[in-house]
Amino acid sequence: QVQLVESGGGLVQAGGSLRLSCYASTGGWSIGTMAWYRQGPGEQRELIASITRQAATVYADSVKGRFTISRDNAKNTVYLQMNSLKPEDTAVYFCNADLPGLRDYWGQGTQVTVSS
Repeated sequence: QVQLVESGGGLVQAGGSLRLSCYASTGGWSIGTMAWYRQGPGEQRELIASITRQAATVYADSVKGRFTISRDNAKNTVYLQMNSLKPEDTAVYFCNADLPGLRDYWGQGTQVTVSS
């Protein structure tokens, strides 16, 4: 059974930082690309950062230069370091992992709230 568990969300003031983590329990299946999405109130879920197994990264323009995605393949974990947070970063953040040969999987989400 594949399960993704996010942690690290919370309430922070504008300009502050948070670090999200997502651990993937895959039962031995290899993980391909991992990504972070977010969904603000009344908005669609959007891709904000992705990272391949070889550590190639892609960022949405809205977070480029402020957020950094990284991963530890030995720990099946992906991270999202979020700096210079803005109120518009408030959203539920979701982890996604692609398992080649299976499908992609989602975590349950973690709330990030940035106060002005």
